[in-house]
Amino acid sequence: MKNLTKNIIRSFAVLFLLIGCNDEFLERSPLDEISNSSFWNTENDLMVYNHRFYDLTKNDKDYPILMGHDDGFDSHRISYLHLDGMSDNTSPRHGRHTAYQQIRAGKYNAPSSSGSNAAAGWYGYKGFGLIRAINIGLAQYDKADIPDEAKNHYKAEARLFRAMFYADKIKNFGSVQWVENEVTTADEDILYGTRDSRDFVMGKVMEDLTFAVANIRDNSDQHKLTKSSALLMMSRICLLEGTWRKYHGLGNETTWLQAAADAAKQLIDGGKHSLHKGAAGRTYNELHSTEELGGNKEVIFFQRYERGTRTNHVQSYNRGYNGGATKDMVEDYLCSDGLPISLSPLYKGDATYEDIFVDRDPRLRQSILHPADQAIYRYGNHDFGANAYPRIQGMSGGLRIYTGYHIIKVYNVASAHASYNSSITPGLSMRYAEALLNYAEAKAELGNGSISQADLDISINKLRDRDGMVHLTNTPQMDPRYADLGISAALVEIRRERRVELFFEGFRYDDLRRWKQGKKLEKKDYGMRWDDANKNRVDPDGKATVQVGSVNGVPYLEPYKGTDFETPVFDESKHYYWPLPLNVLSQNPALEQNPGW
Repeated sequence: MKNLTKNIIRSFAVLFLLIGCNDEFLERSPLDEISNSSFWNTENDLMVYNHRFYDLTKNDKDYPILMGHDDGFDSHRISYLHLDGMSDNTSPRHGRHTAYQQIRAGKYNAPSSSGSNAAAGWYGYKGFGLIRAINIGLAQYDKADIPDEAKNHYKAEARLFRAMFYADKIKNFGSVQWVENEVTTADEDILYGTRDSRDFVMGKVMEDLTFAVANIRDNSDQHKLTKSSALLMMSRICLLEGTWRKYHGLGNETTWLQAAADAAKQLIDGGKHSLHKGAAGRTYNELHSTEELGGNKEVIFFQRYERGTRTNHVQSYNRGYNGGATKDMVEDYLCSDGLPISLSPLYKGDATYEDIFVDRDPRLRQSILHPADQAIYRYGNHDFGANAYPRIQGMSGGLRIYTGYHIIKVYNVASAHASYNSSITPGLSMRYAEALLNYAEAKAELGNGSISQADLDISINKLRDRDGMVHLTNTPQMDPRYADLGISAALVEIRRERRVELFFEGFRYDDLRRWKQGKKLEKKDYGMRWDDANKNRVDPDGKATVQVGSVNGVPYLEPYKGTDFETPVFDESKHYYWPLPLNVLSQNPALEQNPGW
């Protein structure tokens, strides 16, 4: 044990000599020739070196590819739980979430720098220090006197990180410089070079993904990238690229969609993972609200937080700063007969708050607080009888939000009321349910909107079974609300299932962009019905400060009314991609700004 400890300490010392603390590949740290020559010998050396990639990617501001929650106070603004604030799922009207509001409303400009604030963090052309570290490692792994299987595992791990990084950059900026060697001051063609094409970079990403799937070890470590991680990321990245190519007219979508379907199917057929089954009526919520995910077969990768070492305060910020779910989100949950609210005779409307939950998909009541469930979830505080819910901003006491739809999907009273910055809510980055969704969507896209019942039964209907919902057939009725999208009814329902299942997990904004449905973000956000009956019941003292708008003559809470974000804009000529920071362009004008910015 003593020798192992010594080796680890020595390895980390060498590691920092090798890659330092650089933020970008353009910033070169000196290599120590002697240490470098004596380091790359054992499997432990390679393992310790690759630990650095996990350490770097804990910084979600710079490397948002294995999203968890930033440590401590920064979790108030950097967490995958907040990302739906850029979409039509939530209305995070809070100063700490201004960056999300700006993107949601299309009211942002090219940042001056890739700084550490939330705005610059989310659309900063940054984080290339990770690529430099990866490329240094890939040039050295073969020096180790270990079996090829071991070498290839660590190469695969590194290349999977690289694939995720570049896929994220392509998603946000459209094109980027591909770098696969250590950059020196002599590499002026890179330092002052242009961006490589999307086709070229994504071709390289596919090579990295293919190598990772073929060579990374098939173990059960939920804190490391594994075979399951590689397959899920391949399905995620390829689905995004395939649908982006299809709906944005870039071409060659079939190759990517097929790769997405094949990767998801391999993960499904492997039999290693299954959906979480928990307490009756709580199984969906239970997965997301627990503080311990280790050993859960649905979980593929998660970031662990431990009191005394690494903590967050995401629960406290999440409770109110998310602003609440939107009316549009709540209305997308099906009725228990499997029909949308526009078609189902079971839908009771929203005349009372409780009506929205009647005969609906069970995931609605496990995601949005039903007033009768306050004691079950112990929502608000330990004295859960002190305040009635919903509670609207401006009212006294308890947790107050802007839409009236309190999100309980991840609510855990122990973490929510832990000491300041001492919560241990895990960061659930990858779970098996996504593979089922990716498979169904890829197969439907490959089938031009058609999908076999067998394919639905091994994917979407597994989710339906877990949640006690009727099965989706491959010939569903078209929801009139989506009839103008130009896609099949089956694809409408597959997309709806994705929105509902992955609500509050940070997928929606990217989904709308890849489907070329940015114009959906021009619709105003609304909350609960706010007619006299509901207003007098919920807020008899008239303390609520949220403004009210009208939908078809009916009053609803309008969280952004009277603010800079009241009228959202999505400019299709520019908003599908983010702008490069101005300081990046000043350093290398050849990169050029994205169109419209």
